[in-house]
Amino acid sequence: MDNALTDFRIPATVITGFLGAGKTTLLNRLLQNQAGRKIAVIVNEFGEIGIDGQLIFDDENEQLIEFNNGCLCCTVRGDLIETLERIRERAPDIDAIMIETTGLADPAPVASTFFVSDGVKSIARLDAFITVIDAVNFDRSLEENEEAREQLGFADIVLVNKIDLVSEDELRGIESRISRLNPLAKVYRTSQADVNPSLVLGTNAFQLAAKLEVDPLFLDEHPHEHDASIGSIVLRAQRPIDLNRFMSWISELLQTQGGSILRSKGVFNAIGFNERVIFQSVRMLTTISRLDAWGETARTTEYVLIGRNLDHGLLEAGFSACVGS
Repeated sequence: MDNALTDFRIPATVITGFLGAGKTTLLNRLLQNQAGRKIAVIVNEFGEIGIDGQLIFDDENEQLIEFNNGCLCCTVRGDLIETLERIRERAPDIDAIMIETTGLADPAPVASTFFVSDGVKSIARLDAFITVIDAVNFDRSLEENEEAREQLGFADIVLVNKIDLVSEDELRGIESRISRLNPLAKVYRTSQADVNPSLVLGTNAFQLAAKLEVDPLFLDEHPHEHDASIGSIVLRAQRPIDLNRFMSWISELLQTQGGSILRSKGVFNAIGFNERVIFQSVRMLTTISRLDAWGETARTTEYVLIGRNLDHGLLEAGFSACVGS
């Protein structure tokens, strides 16, 4: 008999993936297909403000909890334990938990949280670790970042995302490399993180015994050290942004420093737009789109960049020049 059928603890799904892979897009797609189920959503971001929290699908059945300026695998892990222990108290009728980690998270300490804390063990069970892969930047991310390799190696389910931006031969090469690094993971191809929820939710894919076979010290405490050269900066403006100036500035910046700026994401108050404008970049790949109308919300711009050895003065000066009069 499937133990999940007789286990009445809240199932928890953890979404990992390196910076810009499509984690928030996947989370939104899953939330929009929950048909009235009550979901606790925990979002962790590396920077000091939460851009992703502003982009999460919002309805009356969602309980959103944000952890900023730290990583769930280390500095804010205690907050995660406390939050999971209180979920029953705060939302006794919750049906599921979804956790989106920062793109720089080591998955093992996050997973072990569900087994080392008695309070957490009594109310929640780890259903699956989903790792979202950016097909465009897959090889480079794996070669340059230990976290990307850890996330892939730990995954129960791998989504190869952005398949519309690469060739079939490239996809076969990616899948071959995934199978060598993690032969046990189920692999699905996606564009815009569009996947059938039944393939990734309620799968009972996480099996502790299998993880312990691969890493017998999995449940032991082993601190995770982030690359000290990687940091973040938040750029803010109260006056509207001239998008033409901004796009000219950021395009040149990414062309010349694309290897340093790993990820950026912002909600913009832009001249000529009544809606919030979302700008995102992953290395040199950029997207810009309209979100919802500002309404009664105070209009302001918040833009986060994550990268290696960021020149704060240069970035602040360039961004300031994009502010309209």
